Amino acid sequence: MSELVRFGVSLEKTLLEQFDTLNREKKYTNRSEALRDMIRRELVQKAWREGREVAGAITLIYDHHTRDLMAKVTDTQHDFQRLIISTQHIHLDHHHCLEIIAARGMAEEVQLLADALMSIKGVCHGTLSMSSTGREIG
Repeated sequence: MSELVRFGVSLEKTLLEQFDTLNREKKYTNRSEALRDMIRRELVQKAWREGREVAGAITLIYDHHTRDLMAKVTDTQHDFQRLIISTQHIHLDHHHCLEIIAARGMAEEVQLLADALMSIKGVCHGTLSMSSTGREIG
């Protein structure tokens, strides 16, 4: 386990009150956990901006009755197979499916994969949630 270091932070009273309110809403047990998460989030965004290796989840909602949609989704995944760790396909109702694609690679490539999938006709909604691979962020 890494060594913990204590340090002091000075904030305006109103900013600290807002921070504490946010922490209660998010169910943080203490300010340290909230600060650690904020720092990690910033480091992940920095890694993404700098084009470093990231891990992420691409979530798609689509109407599987759309002509050629399944073939296009599959072809796109094959084009980017080196980035894809796994996929999960869930039937939401008679028309709509949820597809979750776990990916790992350089940020720019993962973004290209997400954009390619989300732009396919018949995809109703898509998101990309990018994170660290855990190697560089404590």
